[in-house]
Amino acid sequence: MNEPTSPPPPEGGTDSWAHLRRYTRARIALGRRGASLPTAALLDFGLAHAQARDAVHTPLDLDALDLDAQAAGLPPSLRVHSAASDRAAYLRRPDLGRQLDPASRARLAEVKTPSCDVVFVIADGLSARAAQTHAVPLIAQTLQRLPPGWRVGPLVLACQARVALGDEIGSLLRAAQVVMCLGERPGLTAPDSLGLYLTHGPSPGLTDAQRNCISNVRPEGLPYAQAAHKLAWLLAGARRLGLSGVGLKDESEDFPADGLLHDTRPNHLSIPAEFALNAQRTATNRIAPHSGALMP
Repeated sequence: MNEPTSPPPPEGGTDSWAHLRRYTRARIALGRRGASLPTAALLDFGLAHAQARDAVHTPLDLDALDLDAQAAGLPPSLRVHSAASDRAAYLRRPDLGRQLDPASRARLAEVKTPSCDVVFVIADGLSARAAQTHAVPLIAQTLQRLPPGWRVGPLVLACQARVALGDEIGSLLRAAQVVMCLGERPGLTAPDSLGLYLTHGPSPGLTDAQRNCISNVRPEGLPYAQAAHKLAWLLAGARRLGLSGVGLKDESEDFPADGLLHDTRPNHLSIPAEFALNAQRTATNRIAPHSGALMP
């Protein structure tokens, strides 16, 4: 289904707002026909509403997602399910989406992989479309930016998942950090926004104050490259500080991936040297043509 678009100018006249619509997807100066909206604006709104509903109810295609992850060279995947048995239960009982069902909990407890530095979870959330489309390229670009030597755990594909489900997943897989790549609640201009939630020391019972969030990841919002840079910066910072959340501030814009990444401000926690060196290496690699198809 096509993306919603701004309605055309009124018939038979110039639209003085047309030049402003180039800079926003918000519905501005829609005009009117009598006491109602113009037909084009009304149809556009109906389309956007239908897309938002589809985003909430369309299931995650795990087989296709697994193939995409393999093609991108991501770690082998595991599949889990929350305690919400279906979409209706997920929407009515948010608490069930924050805990694994017994079968998934037992499956992860039997995984014999060693402890790792980070586990990535791709979860449907409230927009499976966002996770299906954006999670794999985002993770692939993040892995390119992580310093050498980081131990990355198995990729986890989660259905009927809320953000806090990552805490139990990360704890069972003995991960130092977990990143939930989860579809955000769709809006009427963006049915496919991906949210990234980083938690250091994941364990059941943590609160949102102990996470860092990067939102609206999609080509029309926060591009993959910029989101991956922020996430790699936060992962390195959380590793150094031993925490995430309100105690970890996103200052990645002070250390651009294609520039000098040394903070000379006095009495300021500088970015880990491992991240600085890796970001410089990433910038150098961009000089040569990139053979992958995941860069925006």
